[in-house]
This record gives sequence, C-alpha cells and structure tokens, in this order.
Amino acid sequence: MGDVMKKICLAVAIGMLIIGAVIPVSGEVVDRIIAIVNDDVITLSELNNTFEPYMKRIEASLTGKEKEKVVAEGRATILNKMIDNKLIEQEARKSGIIIKDDEAMGVIRDMLKSRKMQMPDLLQALDKDGLTFDAYKQDLKEQLQRQQLVRREIRSKLVVTDDEIGEYYRQHRDEYEGKEALRIKQILLPVPPGTDPAIRERARELAESILKRIKNGEPFEALAAQFSQGPATAAGGDIGFVEKGHMLPEVEKVALNLDIGGVSPVIDSPQGFYIIQVVDKRGAGLKPITEVRQEIQNKLEEEKAAKKFDQWVVDLRSKSLVDVKL
Repeated sequence: MGDVMKKICLAVAIGMLIIGAVIPVSGEVVDRIIAIVNDDVITLSELNNTFEPYMKRIEASLTGKEKEKVVAEGRATILNKMIDNKLIEQEARKSGIIIKDDEAMGVIRDMLKSRKMQMPDLLQALDKDGLTFDAYKQDLKEQLQRQQLVRREIRSKLVVTDDEIGEYYRQHRDEYEGKEALRIKQILLPVPPGTDPAIRERARELAESILKRIKNGEPFEALAAQFSQGPATAAGGDIGFVEKGHMLPEVEKVALNLDIGGVSPVIDSPQGFYIIQVVDKRGAGLKPITEVRQEIQNKLEEEKAAKKFDQWVVDLRSKSLVDVKL
C-alpha cells in the first residue's frame, strides 16, 4: 500500500473514531473533522476555539450580511493558517525542533523584564483582547518553532551581496539622512483652551500622579494605554519618530534634552498635559554605508527569508496530503 493511501486510510479511521465519539444520544453531530493534514486532523471545535477572539471583535462591530461575509472569510483564513502551522509543526518535529514550556516561559519572563511589566499586567492585557494565557503561550511556541525552522531551512542558505547592500543604500538614502528626530512615547491628558481652571488643575494632579507611578516602576506603556487620550494609545503611546521642528515647542524643548529612555516631568502646554519618554534618537546628516551596512544586511535577509519562507510553505503544502472538509 502506498504512503498516500496509508495516510488516507489513517485519516478516515481517525475521522470515524472522532465523529463516532462525539455524536450524542439525539444524533446531532457536535464536532467533526474539517481538515486532514498528512497524519494529523483539525476539528471544528479547534477552529471555533481559535476563531473565538476574532468572532467577539466582529460581533462587536458588524451586523447582517457584512458580518456574515467577514466571518466566512475570517474562518477560512484562520483555517488556512492552522493548516500551515500543522505542516510547519510536522516539519519541525522531523528536524528535531521541539519548543518546551520552560523555553517559552523564559522568553515571556525576559519580555516582561525588558518592558518593566509583571505577569498580572500581561494577563490583564490578554484578557482585554479576549485571549487566554495558554493560547498566548502556544502561539509563542509556534513562533519560536518557526524561527528555528527558518534559521535552519532558509536563513542559513541566504546570501546578501555587497552590490545588493549598496543598491539598497542608494535607493533609501532618505532613511539615513535628514533632520534630527526623536522616537517618542507620550501620555496626553488634553485640556482645551478656555477650560474651567478647576478642571485643568484636576488634570494636572492626575498627570503628576501618573508620573509618580512611572517613577515607582510601573510600565510607561501600560499607563499610556490606561490614561492617555492622544494618538497611539493602543501602542502604549508610541508615536514613532518625530523630526525636530514638528513637535509642540513646549514638548520639543524638553524632549531634546532627554537621554534615550528618559522620562520628562509633566509638561504644561495649551493643549493639555504631556508626559513623554524618548525611546530612540536619529541625528542629522548622512550616515556612512560602513556604519549602516549590518543594519541593511539584516533588513535584506529578513525580506528574502520572508519571501522564501512563504514559497517554502506553498511547496510543502503541494507535497502534502491536505484535504479541507469545511
């Protein structure tokens, strides 16, 4: 019996066992196989559980036929991702790549430490997005597994030439020259001109209390997400790079004198009260290619690896037994 026939027989046998096991007395099927991926299967309940956080967001924002269309497209996309993940997981196992819980937890602890967060902060953020910690950890394990597989199967075989680096540098000179710019995170408590002085004073007191919490070690990002009413609140107040001359004068004067990682005092401006943190700085003038060569090489490797990985997954899928029954 050929390998493909064996896989089909195995999948059918598994399907009969699973379907038989989930038919209640009433005869209603509450679960079923919706995809066979080589020797593995994906069930309807697995898809529903994975799609649930997205479903909550869709239900909160859409109705009617538009909702039905987005749900159908979203479920198909998620199922395809689950199939690809199964294939990647199978290939990783063949290569001996297994990510253990301890390894994933180590990455999570390092992430929390670098962001000055505690586990309750992470759990609160996940709950806000409708995600469980187990689902988050599983997704992280899949990412780590994929990274190792990419390094072994793709990145180790990539070559970026000096000509490619030079050409990228010439085409992206604007990225390596320009005005002095600062990457800033901000917390903004807006108080429009003409606001009652008592209300303005309460906003100032709130800003001072937030600053005190930052100085006591609470993550800037978490407090920005909780209190800021300015742009990029969902991103922890990170508004990206802002060139000199494009900031409010009151904010720019303070920002230019902060070191990377430095947090400002409460800044009083006509628009309200700001607290800012400088995340990074870029200087004026053109950086020489010798200074940015490694940065460009890494960027080109990432781009090449992403394209090759996508094609690698397509080729892997074409060589595999994938039968979708949704």
